[in-house]
Amino acid sequence: MKNKKQSIINLTVVIFLLLTGGCQKIPDESIESKEKFNVLWLVAEDLGPYIPPFGDSTIKTPHLSRLAAEGVRYNNVFSVSGVCSPSRAALATGMYPTSIGAHHMRTLYQQPAAKKMGIINYEVVLPAEVKMVSEILRENGYYTSNNSKEDYQFLPSQMAWDESSIYAHWRNRPIEKPFYSMFSFMVTHESSIWNPTGKKHDLDVFPPPRTVKRWWKKFQNKFLPLIDENLSVVIPPYLPRTEKVVNDVRRMYSNISRMDDHVGNILTQLEEDGLLENTIIVWFTDHGGPLPRQKRLLYDAGLHVPMIVRYPNKLRAGEIDDRLISFVDFAPTLLSMMDIKPPEYMQGLAFEGEYKNSEERKFIHAAADRFDETYDMIRAVRNKRFKYLKNFQPQTPYYLPLAYRENMASMQELLRLQQIDSLNKEQALWFRETKPIEELFDTYSDPHELNNLAEDPQFKGILNELRRECEMWMDKIKDMGHIPEQELINTFWPEKIQPLTANPVFDIEDGKLKITCQTEGASIGYKRLQDLEEGLGWQIYKSPLDIDQETPILVIAHRIGFAPSDTLKWN
Repeated sequence: MKNKKQSIINLTVVIFLLLTGGCQKIPDESIESKEKFNVLWLVAEDLGPYIPPFGDSTIKTPHLSRLAAEGVRYNNVFSVSGVCSPSRAALATGMYPTSIGAHHMRTLYQQPAAKKMGIINYEVVLPAEVKMVSEILRENGYYTSNNSKEDYQFLPSQMAWDESSIYAHWRNRPIEKPFYSMFSFMVTHESSIWNPTGKKHDLDVFPPPRTVKRWWKKFQNKFLPLIDENLSVVIPPYLPRTEKVVNDVRRMYSNISRMDDHVGNILTQLEEDGLLENTIIVWFTDHGGPLPRQKRLLYDAGLHVPMIVRYPNKLRAGEIDDRLISFVDFAPTLLSMMDIKPPEYMQGLAFEGEYKNSEERKFIHAAADRFDETYDMIRAVRNKRFKYLKNFQPQTPYYLPLAYRENMASMQELLRLQQIDSLNKEQALWFRETKPIEELFDTYSDPHELNNLAEDPQFKGILNELRRECEMWMDKIKDMGHIPEQELINTFWPEKIQPLTANPVFDIEDGKLKITCQTEGASIGYKRLQDLEEGLGWQIYKSPLDIDQETPILVIAHRIGFAPSDTLKWN
């Protein structure tokens, strides 16, 4: 009877919070009975809104369609970049990549051509006060797990996750802890278009650790054929309708179908654990689509992402939310949903929860800089209807060769047809020898952004407005795009040598173990013998520790972008 009464109280609190958007405080008497909700992020890679809940009925996605029916569809969500690493930097920090030096794709693992240019593998060093949002959640009592992609332009803090691996799962947590779990679906990644056998991607079905071996044996030799050789697909006007292009698009939909199966598997596990109605489920993609003239570019095809949020007990089920939302808004919103005040340094705006921003976003902003071995600085501003692009290198072609992208058959087909002058006007736009300094598109009448309105006097007013917004935004966030990358690297790593986090210092204060670190912005973690036996990650040090003369304590310190300190043992 007591548990039933408690559940009713908790549900009342949830409804109050979500209906009010968190704008009011809960009465003091309900604090003790207020339940901490779990959050589950399901992140597909390289995918625009190509699913039925967002108007594309090419294939069926029963699990995503279920989520949409039971949740809220957010129609105007945009990444800050057309690729994953800068986008994930924003998701992890709530900051624009161009404001922290995380805008080049990528920093940690250079392609061979980039290495020949002298670009080393390096980590972005975040400002001292900046932490990954998962670490902030850990500080507030959450168990955080990541399965398993990281790729933030820096290696995560040693204290960022309780676990981050292909085996990471909320099921590994201490049962009393609420969780924040993130799963990334590699199967829809660009590379899966030309590598459809996908053996290395099969683990993104994410079985619990105890069933991995059984599942892997069953699927390790499975070939993944096209979903249907006769599947009717729509080809965007900037791509030619040839057999190779059509097959690539069919493969894209086949991968979407597999990803939907993976989502279903996760939802089944959540229901098996009795956690569905105690968990906020957020499904979205890390940027736009995988096809040529989509990924890496700042057109909507590269930035616009679908997002579905299922709230506990199907609250707001079936709603469509048309507010503009940027990836920098995700981290502060995640904290706001958990009643945690977002740090002042975060540049995003919480769009739900206790600290929901009182005003709706008017613009989204995005950036493109180095992609592998090529540089091309572009900035974008968009309101609900119009998109503005500022090309800082108009003398360079729009299409820049990328060895990685040229693995795709449709990219090879585009280049073949371009060489024999067989592309139509829309398809040839990408291969112009130079670019206009400014571009303006009406995304309502021209969703593929093919007709530049920047020179049309009828649109002078909106052009001026978005131009000013772009300039103000770049100035406000202190955009680092104009800093040569070699200079930027030396700012992070003087003489291209990674700085080292200072070793922790021990002191006994009032009979407790006090731990400090001289490196500004470093987090300190510790492990007791019990943590080692239970396979737990580094626990976050927040205050002096009780000590047991018989039990050693392992300690580490780490500032993001620096190498971690030595692991020390206090005995």
